[in-house]
Amino acid sequence: MNDVTRASASDFAFPKFKTQFTEFIGIADDGHLWVDGCDCAELARTYDTPLYVISENQFRLNYRRFRGAFAAHYPNVQILFANKSNRGLAYRHIMNQEGAGGDCFGINELYVALMAGTDPATLVLNGSNKEAEEIATAVANGVCINIDAMDEVERIAAEVQRQGRPARVGIRAKLELKPLENRFGVVMHGPGSLAEQARNHKWGMTLPQSVELVKRVQKTDGLEAVELHYHLSRMSNVPDDFAVMAREMVQWSADIRDATGWEPPYLDIGGGWAFGRPEKTGPFGEDDADAPAFEDYAKAVCEAVIEECETRGLALPGLKIEPGWSISGSSGVALGRVGAVKEWPGFKKWINVDLSGNHIPPPWYHHIVAVEKADQPAVETVDIVGPLCSSDELGEHRELPALERGDLIALLDTGGYTEVKAANHNGQLRPATVLVTGADAFVTTERERLRDIVGRFRVPPHVLAASAARA
Repeated sequence: MNDVTRASASDFAFPKFKTQFTEFIGIADDGHLWVDGCDCAELARTYDTPLYVISENQFRLNYRRFRGAFAAHYPNVQILFANKSNRGLAYRHIMNQEGAGGDCFGINELYVALMAGTDPATLVLNGSNKEAEEIATAVANGVCINIDAMDEVERIAAEVQRQGRPARVGIRAKLELKPLENRFGVVMHGPGSLAEQARNHKWGMTLPQSVELVKRVQKTDGLEAVELHYHLSRMSNVPDDFAVMAREMVQWSADIRDATGWEPPYLDIGGGWAFGRPEKTGPFGEDDADAPAFEDYAKAVCEAVIEECETRGLALPGLKIEPGWSISGSSGVALGRVGAVKEWPGFKKWINVDLSGNHIPPPWYHHIVAVEKADQPAVETVDIVGPLCSSDELGEHRELPALERGDLIALLDTGGYTEVKAANHNGQLRPATVLVTGADAFVTTERERLRDIVGRFRVPPHVLAASAARA
C-alpha cells in the first residue's frame, strides 16, 4: 500500500506513483492503478463493478488551485461550484468546507445544496424555465435568482409579496460575441462559430431586454438586482475567447448603467473552463498537454475585466465563477470488468465491459487504463464497448495490454457529468460511488437495485384483468 495519510482540510499528503495521472491518481509500484491510498483492483473486489471512484483530496486540490488562480489576479472572487457536474451530497459538503458557493439548476439541485448546509447567500439559481417551487424556495432561503425570461420579474415579485421577504436577482445575458464570429470550437449548441452557437442556445436575454428587466426590477418593491450573468459553455478552451466574453460583459454593464443608472455589483462569468492531460480528455479529446492551465484563464479574463472597467469608467465588480468539470472531472475514475472478448481476425477486436454509455455519456474522451496491468506495454489495438443494445463505444482504437475476461479497466476523468447523467437504458442499474480519502473508502452513492427500477412501474387494473383472464 502507498504511504499516504488522511489529509486535513488545509494540508495534503501526496502519494508517490511511478506514473502520475493526477496528484492523487496514478500507477503504483505494483503495476496497479491507485486512487490516493487505495488499489483500484481492491476497490473493485470490495464494491463490485461498474464503480465510480472519487478522490477527496484531488477534488479539494482542484478547487483550491482554481480559486487560487483567479484570486491571484483579482481582488474579489467567489467560486460557485457547478452542482450539476457532481450533485452528490458528500461532494456538496466538501465544497462547503472549502468555502465554495454553488450554481443550481432546478429545485432538486437547489434542495441538495440547502440540505448540505450551503450558505444560501453563496448560491445562484439558474434556468430558462423555472418552476414555481424553485422560485418559492429561492426566495424563502435568500438565494440569488438569475432572471432568464421576461415574465420572471413578475413571478418573483408575486412570491416576494406572498412571503413578505425580499429577493436578490441577476440578469442572464445573451451576449453577441461578435469578435468570435469566425472562431470555431467544439460543437455544443448546434452548428456554427462560437458566436453563432451562443446565439443559438436557449439561455439569456438580449441587451434591450436586459435593460428593460433592470428597469422593472428597479420599480418593484422587494427586489434587488445584484449581478449580470453569462455562461460561455465548453465550446472553447482558448483563454482569449473567455476574455472576449468578459470584456463584453463589462461593455454591457456600462450600457445598462447609461440606460438605468444601475451598475452590476457582480459579474458572474459562468463555467466552461477546461483542463488538459497528455493522454487527452474533454470533448472529443481536444484537451491534451497543450490545453491552458487555470492560471492562463485567470490572467486573460481578469486583465480583460480590469482594463475594460477602467476604459468604461465602471467600479470594479466582484467576480463570480461557476466551474464544474474543471474541479470534479479529474478527481474520479470509473472501473469496469471485462466480459466477452471478440475478434474479427485482421479487422477488429472488441473488449466488452460492464461499463456502458449509461455511465459514461459522450462526447467526452476518457483515457483507458488496464487496472492490474497498468504498467504493461500496449500490444493490441481494440475497441472498448459496453453491453447496451447500441454501438456503446467507450473507446475506439485504444492501444492496451492483452485483456481477457475478468480483467479490470478504468476510465480517467469521470468525476464530473457521469453519475449525474447515468441512465437505465436496457434496465441497466446505475453504479455505486465511493469516496477515497487516503487509504480509506466510503460509499457516497448506493448501487441501484432492480427494485429501484421496477418499483416505479404500475399496471392499470384493466390490463391486469386481461392477463388474469388469459390465465
